[in-house]
Amino acid sequence: MDASFWLDKWQRNETGFHAAEPHAFLLRHFPAVNLVAGAHVFVPLCGKTVDIHWLLAQGFRVTGSELSQIAVESLFQDLGYKPEITLTDYGPCYSAGPLRVFVGDIFRLDATSVGTVDAIYDRAALIALPRHMRQLYAAHVVQITHAARQLLVCLDYDQTRRAGPPFSVDERELRALYAGHYTLTELEAEAVPGGLKGICPAQEVVWLLSPKRL
Repeated sequence: MDASFWLDKWQRNETGFHAAEPHAFLLRHFPAVNLVAGAHVFVPLCGKTVDIHWLLAQGFRVTGSELSQIAVESLFQDLGYKPEITLTDYGPCYSAGPLRVFVGDIFRLDATSVGTVDAIYDRAALIALPRHMRQLYAAHVVQITHAARQLLVCLDYDQTRRAGPPFSVDERELRALYAGHYTLTELEAEAVPGGLKGICPAQEVVWLLSPKRL
């Protein structure tokens, strides 16, 4: 799987993964991240998620990273924001008020561009990546955010029953990826109604990743 897979999805408007409402786990559990108004939240591989609408409405500043320019333009349009577009070493950066979104390959994004991050909200980034990319992704996000605390939503299902994306990331893998930097706390697990696209049972699990300060 490469960048063209996701770019083609957006180009063909095959965005069934885009939810019309903020994720219930975000509404129920983001307070556990314990941020004050004005805090800076990083949302990797953000698409045009309405979760960003909710985060902005709570008074947070948001920086996103997204591969598809179509998705980013749609996000700003849905919000009613007229973005200022600047060119960076990473790629175009769309910004308006408390929202910035960098367009391009997240692996090219650096800590200086992102700035100080108070928290990460990973709704569907880790599970969008195949196994061989997840370790690279997790390490990169930790590096560019200086291991900011995270609220992370995973899927857990029998990967032999269905090829991703979205991919299954169970507790064992999650701890292998993040336990060196974080204390992991499972906040809630909930069965996916009807299973994963009707093929097999699945559950969504939301985790709080609290930084270990050595």
